[in-house]
Amino acid sequence: MNSKLLRASFVVLISAALLGGCSTLSRTTDTVAGWFSFGKKRVAQPAPLVDFAQKRQLSRAWAATAGEAERGVFAPAVDGGAVYAAGEAGRVVRVNLQNGAETWRVDTGKKLSAGVGAGAGLVLVGGLKGEVVALDAASGAKRWEVTLTSMVVAPPVVQGELVLVRTGNGQVHGLDVADGSRKWLYSRQLPALSLQGVSALAVKDGLAYAGFPGGKLAAIQLSSGLQAWEASVSMPRGATELERVNDVVGVPAVDGQRVCAVTFQGRVACYERAKGALIWARETSSDSGLSMDEQYVYVVDDKDAVTAYDKDTGRAAWRQDKLANRQLTAPLSLGKYVAVADVEGYVHLISTEDGSFAARAQADGTVRATPIDIGPGFAVQSVKGGVAAFKLN
Repeated sequence: MNSKLLRASFVVLISAALLGGCSTLSRTTDTVAGWFSFGKKRVAQPAPLVDFAQKRQLSRAWAATAGEAERGVFAPAVDGGAVYAAGEAGRVVRVNLQNGAETWRVDTGKKLSAGVGAGAGLVLVGGLKGEVVALDAASGAKRWEVTLTSMVVAPPVVQGELVLVRTGNGQVHGLDVADGSRKWLYSRQLPALSLQGVSALAVKDGLAYAGFPGGKLAAIQLSSGLQAWEASVSMPRGATELERVNDVVGVPAVDGQRVCAVTFQGRVACYERAKGALIWARETSSDSGLSMDEQYVYVVDDKDAVTAYDKDTGRAAWRQDKLANRQLTAPLSLGKYVAVADVEGYVHLISTEDGSFAARAQADGTVRATPIDIGPGFAVQSVKGGVAAFKLN
């Protein structure tokens, strides 16, 4: 979800407008556009691709189609032996994990804004008018549908008996997995301006970790929806509202001891997962997100450089800056490598040892959503709706 956040230095939204649904916001400058970067401009050109001796070969294992993302950012989800994907027009598709063969395709009849979530025998997508649609994973038949208070802005997350859903008015909804009825609601006030994307949820050991506009990271108890702790990843700075945009972006990265998050115009920071005590923090700005493995926290900054920070100390181990202005997705950790995708549809595999390029392949167009691990290999979904699975040779 983690999913790709759009280029925040050019695109902001008035959070109050989310209460009214999905209408496109008026431009405040010629580089600030509406919801989901509709009509945005880019000044800097993507850096040319550098030549390198490929250490590994990336080959396409299979390809499928799910429908165009249009204004949204959609990422596939893997559950068991299947991959699920969706597009804005409302279609949801299930394909075989091994060969990409389509099992079913369903039209929800909704304009979608977020997806896909999967688990507990369900496939879940969110709508522009606040709808959450739960489909049967085996057949695609609708199991239930509810309408929430605002547009769904991140893929729903299934955790035990709960479905967790984020809406654009600063709320996290805890729904019953059986019928979608509300079990609890977590809500907070949003600042006047925030990024055009919302941090998705990370869940571990009874807590959901949610990042918010204003640089806040909250740990929410799954049992009750009450806040366990809150931390300020960074504080807004600047004279204008635009300069003070300071949102947690991407999906918080979680392991057994820590949770890490990164903000736009702020910093990357790691906290003790149970109580929220700060472990370390470093100044940076990201409009994409981060990931973590056994050694490093990987951050894509707003100049599209990838930096590896030691997850115990915060020391920067290496920085790969040859992908400048390529509008990278958040990174995906894959053992010895980190995968990112870009505006031209290229997928880049970077060595976690020293940040050097290891391999490169290409999808069928612009990729905004973070690649997903389908073990072995990974998959990406393009703006055109193509879902491509890649394997390492």
